[in-house]
Amino acid sequence: MSDRLDQPTDVDVTDDHQARTRARGVARDEGVSNLQALQRVLYRSAKLDPRRRFHALYDKLTRGDVLWQAWVNVATNHGAPGIDGVTIDSVQAGGIEGVRSFLDSLANEVKAQSYRPQPLRRVNIPKAGKPGETRPLGIPSLRDRVLMSAAKLVLEPIFEADFSPASFGFRPKRSAHDALEVIRQSANSGAHWVLDADIKSCFDEIDQDALMALIERRVCDRAMLKLLRSWLRAGIIEGGVYSDISSGTPQGSPISPLLCNIALSVLDEELTKARRQTGKLIRFADDWVVLCPTKERAETARSFAATVLATLGLRLHPDKTRIVNLTKGAEGFDFLGFHNHMCESEKWPGHYYLLKWPSDRAMASIKATVRELTQRRFVGSSLDAVADRLNPALRGWAGYFRLGNSGRKFATLDSYIHQRTAILASNKHGLSGRNWATRFNYGWFTSLGIYRLSGTVGNRSAHALG
Repeated sequence: MSDRLDQPTDVDVTDDHQARTRARGVARDEGVSNLQALQRVLYRSAKLDPRRRFHALYDKLTRGDVLWQAWVNVATNHGAPGIDGVTIDSVQAGGIEGVRSFLDSLANEVKAQSYRPQPLRRVNIPKAGKPGETRPLGIPSLRDRVLMSAAKLVLEPIFEADFSPASFGFRPKRSAHDALEVIRQSANSGAHWVLDADIKSCFDEIDQDALMALIERRVCDRAMLKLLRSWLRAGIIEGGVYSDISSGTPQGSPISPLLCNIALSVLDEELTKARRQTGKLIRFADDWVVLCPTKERAETARSFAATVLATLGLRLHPDKTRIVNLTKGAEGFDFLGFHNHMCESEKWPGHYYLLKWPSDRAMASIKATVRELTQRRFVGSSLDAVADRLNPALRGWAGYFRLGNSGRKFATLDSYIHQRTAILASNKHGLSGRNWATRFNYGWFTSLGIYRLSGTVGNRSAHALG
């Protein structure tokens, strides 16, 4: 009897008639769409029975509402075409009927189980804040991206029921600021030793068999499992040359973050169990830290994490993984774009609290953007046009970093933008130098309508979920 209880139960909780009845009831009673109702049924079923395995999922991919939402998600995210060259604009050129025809064709392939993914188009994109460095990105075709997005809509509620509170990345109702707030609270409560960890080539080196084994803990639909394996093994084309993929997940695809979270859920589970010997884990996708009360426990966390990651075919980056001492501002660490540092209180001398502001890398990244948008080649553009190019980038960047102790960094950036626009204006008028203290002074700068970061810093703390 005990052996049987230890085994997962293969239950068809999404039997067509039962799922429609239950989902329709949820849609009616809770006032949500049919898709949202389906997701809630899947989530609640998974939450109710942690051993339940789901089948009859594959057919949900071809539901009209699922495919349409998948299309909306992909189209909203824009993105470059895959190896077949089919673009979002080319599909939308046919209007609603063109999109429906595209989705119907894809649905028919899936129903007939004749769908086969195309290889990824490999490109190398610049690393933010690291001039000259790039990272590889695999771009699936448009049809593959839409179906991956549909699979994410169906699978995510099931796995979301299992995910740890320590995980914050790419999850509903969780954000980077939630993770940073948990870090702040933990550090201010005495966890002054930090394992600042980095996984070497996480998306490229995940063991595919280990990942599929984790997926099979919850999914026993053979068609769905076959589909997921086909995406993992689709191969890549770079410079016209095809290469097989034997490890990793398709980074750059809609389903990649979910697969990453499924794989690293093992790390969440094991480090949470060992919390009394290590510390508090905070993870955002493949970026994570462990806050510990002592150096010894931080070292234990590093050793323990290395052992767990090895089961997934992963390893800690030897040069980028370090143990940081926060005590009295001795050291700081960067996480999710912010530099985190203990600083002495001006109001209560001798008391230190964790503050955060944009990291050097984040500052270098936005300065590079400003420099690009104010280059000499724009000397023929009006300053109104320059402002129109700058403002969206500045608002987006400031919108994220305003929830921190970012006042000084914002003032520095405002000054830098002033200088760059003054140099551009000087070039337009054939003048040498910046002239930003005389002709193109503060009054002139504020009249341009360029978004100013100073004064936008928010004091509201994110809600701590960990």
